[in-house]
Amino acid sequence: MTKQLLSPQAARRHRPTEQQLIPGPQISPAGSAIEVDDLWKVYGPNPKSALKEYRDGATYVPGHMTAVRGVSFDVRPCETFVVMGLSGSGKSTLIRCLTRLIEPTAGRVKIDGNHVLTLSDAELSQQRRRDWAMVFQHFGLLPHRRVLQNVAYGLEISRVPRREREERAHRMIELVGLSGTEQKYPSELSGGMRQRVGLARALVQNPRLLLLDEPFSALDPLIRADLQDELLRLARGGSQTSVFITHDLTEALKVGDRIAIMRDGVLVQLGTPEDIVLNPADDYVRRFAVEAPRSKVVRAATIAQAVPELPAELPIEAALAAFAQNGSGSALVRPDARAPFLITAQDLFQLNEPRRVLGSLEIRTSNVKGDELLAGVMQELIRSGRPVLVESPAGDHLGAIDNATAVRALSVPGST
Repeated sequence: MTKQLLSPQAARRHRPTEQQLIPGPQISPAGSAIEVDDLWKVYGPNPKSALKEYRDGATYVPGHMTAVRGVSFDVRPCETFVVMGLSGSGKSTLIRCLTRLIEPTAGRVKIDGNHVLTLSDAELSQQRRRDWAMVFQHFGLLPHRRVLQNVAYGLEISRVPRREREERAHRMIELVGLSGTEQKYPSELSGGMRQRVGLARALVQNPRLLLLDEPFSALDPLIRADLQDELLRLARGGSQTSVFITHDLTEALKVGDRIAIMRDGVLVQLGTPEDIVLNPADDYVRRFAVEAPRSKVVRAATIAQAVPELPAELPIEAALAAFAQNGSGSALVRPDARAPFLITAQDLFQLNEPRRVLGSLEIRTSNVKGDELLAGVMQELIRSGRPVLVESPAGDHLGAIDNATAVRALSVPGST
């Protein structure tokens, strides 16, 4: 169950019971499952005392600041979960709290049924070495080791045989576009190249949980696109769960199954890319939505409009009366021996044959799949010059899209 927190007070009122929130360990054979409940990080000399004041409704406690304020959410196995927000919104602190690189002040984090905040240092170290990998803006490469040794380091401390770990490291170095640098030291590489080494070092372990904080920010566009595609391939192959921080909305929309948007330490909206761009929760989220390439995010099934169905034996004059009565722009007709098609009032006016029945008309209507992106739908609207029918995977008709519907979908909702 996904939990979206708009305020710490609301979280306490609607927090699930222990039985609802923690159903007992369910280890995924591939990607990790994460549950976060009422997570806080307070900085200052007396964070526990300040936390009580914040929970009681205080907005400011002298000498203290909150980086994460009562955040709750879950991440499904093999999901790519993106966290976005402006600088200072709490994104990086949040991702570090998940594996206790930063110790939370309060709350609960479960990964694969394990209460992370109760793990010993030895247990944390084992999890980080075996199941979790992290790629941050500061790569932490070992300066005295060559690229090949840096990439293979995690496998080495896991006691993977040398031949196997070097073969795996070579393949990952090639994937990130660094073939030929295996024997170089980090000091001999550019910043972008060092970032790719850090990414290769994380991916070579095939982790169940991958935490990424702006991992592609220093890369050129082609390599960046390749690595985004690789992240998607790993996710679709059921290999790992990823929690991904980025400032790039286009990147978030491309790689994210769901996107969480933070402001001042609070999670203000969580949803699919379509949810974010079509239904921004407030003006803060709308600032992100304005920049979205909506034609590459919105899918046909989301915007398809229900259309009335008119009998094939209905005369044109009666059909025109029906259009005038219901005010619809188009209607569906199902002839006995031919594919269903859409008609518009304009079609019928042009025919000027009032007694002819609808089923006798020869009108061809294009079909698009429900998961077709709006960009593809628009191309078909332009090509055919007519509304299109939207089909479900089972072949059922979900509705229709015309030019007006497509234009509305391209528009960002105004302020409320």
